Amino acid sequence: MLIEFYGNGCPHCERMRPLIDRLKQEGIEIESLEVWQNEENGQKLAELDKGLCGGVPFFVNTETKAFLCGEADYEDLKGWATGK
Repeated sequence: MLIEFYGNGCPHCERMRPLIDRLKQEGIEIESLEVWQNEENGQKLAELDKGLCGGVPFFVNTETKAFLCGEADYEDLKGWATGK
């Protein structure tokens, strides 16, 4: 499962949105969870982050355990999403 944790109003998250949308258009399923206003999603972030990033955007591939902290370019994001 691919998960993107983001915060509403986060400028870094907003810059990543077009890249996430591009991956989704290519058929890659990514669950996007807002954490600043949703306490349950914030708890999920804390459970998966475990001190790795400490903020958003945070991307985790629960199958490969690969993660990305903060902004990334498209190639890095796609590599995270595809496990390559």
